Amino acid sequence: RPTRETQGGKTFGREDSNSRENTASSTISRVLQTILCSWVRRGLRAVSAESSSSSALRGALPLRRFLVFLRYQCYYEYPLLTYLEYPILILQDLILLLCIFHFNGDVRRAAPYIALLVTSWFLLTLQKWIIDVAINLCTFISAASKFAQLQDLWKTKDSGVMSALTCSLASYTCATRIITTLMTTNDLTILTRFVIMMTLNIWVTATVLRYQKTDVKAE
Repeated sequence: RPTRETQGGKTFGREDSNSRENTASSTISRVLQTILCSWVRRGLRAVSAESSSSSALRGALPLRRFLVFLRYQCYYEYPLLTYLEYPILILQDLILLLCIFHFNGDVRRAAPYIALLVTSWFLLTLQKWIIDVAINLCTFISAASKFAQLQDLWKTKDSGVMSALTCSLASYTCATRIITTLMTTNDLTILTRFVIMMTLNIWVTATVLRYQKTDVKAE
């Protein structure tokens, strides 16, 4: 954590640290508003091409990961500014999940998914080891998902609807969270998660840009 320094009877180290944390968190919130809108639009476009169950499953999986991460931060009583974006991401995925069932004719079918999420919120902290295993499992699943995206890009050699801007903004979010985590909690589990996801997001961004340039040359 930042050291405390005094000059003229005033403490500057902690105030400067808090100011940087506030700035980083506010920029992350603005970035996530952009990502949120992009993901919701893409999700709604995908609904018409998929069945209700498969669309709902795709919407619920990231929602569960976000919920686990939020619960982990709350369990260890970390500062709100270190996980401010996750309530936003959960709200985004809840809206997407409800829209999926709405466009498929029955919003009430979302009730089991929501009940499962609410139950998970309480079950995750019954024992400390449960939340610790869950957060590491979510990191593994998130990394596997990104690697699957990379494999699909390598196989098709087509960026398709993937946005390099969205991927680069996700990389920026991870990089900023690495800094804020180092400034506050120094949690090795969280740092490992963000380092892995930042690396994979940068890799995906570079791959998308590469195949976008290839498509332009082909045209």
